[in-house]
Amino acid sequence: MDHGQPTLEPAAEAPRASGPSVIAPVRAVLRLRRRVCILRQRRLLPPSAGPDAGTGTPRLGFSSGASRANLDQPQFFTFDGLAELSSKTPRKRRRRSRVVLYPETSRKCRPRVERRSRAQRCLLLLVAIVGFQVLNAIENLDDNEQRYDLDGLEKTLQRTVFGQPAAVGRIVALMRDYLATHVHSRPLLLALHGPSGVGKSHVGRLLARHFRAVLEDGALVLQYHARHHCPEPRAPQDCREELARRVADVAARAEAEEKTPLLVLDEVELMPRPLLDELHSLLQPQRSHHFHNAIYVLLSGAGGAEITRFVLQNASRALSLRADAARRARAAAAQAEEDLRASLRALLAREHPLWQAAAIVPLLLLDKRDVVSCFRDEMAGEGFFPEQARAERLAAQLSYYRVADREFAVTGCKQVVAKVNLL
Repeated sequence: MDHGQPTLEPAAEAPRASGPSVIAPVRAVLRLRRRVCILRQRRLLPPSAGPDAGTGTPRLGFSSGASRANLDQPQFFTFDGLAELSSKTPRKRRRRSRVVLYPETSRKCRPRVERRSRAQRCLLLLVAIVGFQVLNAIENLDDNEQRYDLDGLEKTLQRTVFGQPAAVGRIVALMRDYLATHVHSRPLLLALHGPSGVGKSHVGRLLARHFRAVLEDGALVLQYHARHHCPEPRAPQDCREELARRVADVAARAEAEEKTPLLVLDEVELMPRPLLDELHSLLQPQRSHHFHNAIYVLLSGAGGAEITRFVLQNASRALSLRADAARRARAAAAQAEEDLRASLRALLAREHPLWQAAAIVPLLLLDKRDVVSCFRDEMAGEGFFPEQARAERLAAQLSYYRVADREFAVTGCKQVVAKVNLL
């Protein structure tokens, strides 16, 4: 050791003659190592410092002339770099954050960036509310439709109205769509057209009877006959005022009871133009809302000649179709009926704009088989036994259009009641 500088520990000096020359350096290295460990434990040294560096402790090491491989030669330690090391400020070691482990049964807290916003929760709540309202509305639609018993009405019409299955199906379908809701923007206007004796007035009576039964209030059903309520000598303006007053009373009463009234107007082709103008004004959107919730059924013989011509032409075409083309025949018949409704609307709209807003339902001619069914039904109603042969004999007394081996009654079932009363 150099005599100009003090040693680290005085006790470390030992006589060289007392032992081998290699023991003293080894003991010094061990003491330095323990000292470095103690300083590390006190956090005085940075993690990257080795046993030859420290803060406030002299740097010890082998001199430049010494070599570890040459242990036979004496080795010297110096205090070089002590001022340089002491001038450096120690840096505090940065602690690494530990990974937090969550138990399986505990509730994990998501980071703030992964949490759901309040807007998303409000959106989910709004979707749930709208879905509930839609479901409730669907249930209410079923309840409102069941109140009028449209299934029973359809069965009654199919059983008692002969030869008009397409017309009956269209009437019930239009009523079913309209009565599915209680609040409407405009009334339902049904216009039943056909020649004499095809069942227009009979359908009107059946509808009035059914609605009186389901509504449990006869005042909500109005039956208006032009020939009876507005005869020829009466002024048309007086008839218009009376019709407007009666319709207003029915609409106000139906609004108070939250029901849909029925207004059946027969022989509309005999109505003067002021009455048609009044009916057309009832359909306008600027009228009060309680006038929009109503069903108008117009029974008219206007367009009967057009319907007769359509039936006779299609009867001759149907004979030429083969049996294997039944599906195409039904599709052609549906398209032909749609064309008939369009031609009737165009024909009637030239007379008055009221028909432009109406749902046209044409009633076709009745063949001889339907007339026989009318006779049997009337005979059973009058107390006679509905014998088939007797009904056919009575039906043979009527006039018919004969086209393609088919017979269509000229007057339909108009004369059935008079013939049965003669029995």
